[in-house]
Amino acid sequence: MSITSTSLDSASNIKSFVSINDLRELEYQDVDLTPSQRLALKNFDRYRISELNKQTSEQQFHNKYMQLQVMANLSSFEEFLKEEYFL
Repeated sequence: MSITSTSLDSASNIKSFVSINDLRELEYQDVDLTPSQRLALKNFDRYRISELNKQTSEQQFHNKYMQLQVMANLSSFEEFLKEEYFL
């Protein structure tokens, strides 16, 4: 499977995709990322900082931080190529 493909694993019926955290791991392993993959990382990082800076209490910050961690783990990097994440 290429690092940009999405597929359905027939044995477990689990959708597999490349997440933001998968891209970070590839980057740490010195794997060349595509321009769109690098853009998704950049967009996610800007979005993350922007969202965390909006929080007005420690509890809100913690909740948003956890939500962003879930997004980085469970969303395809392609989600962060959408216009709403361009900051």
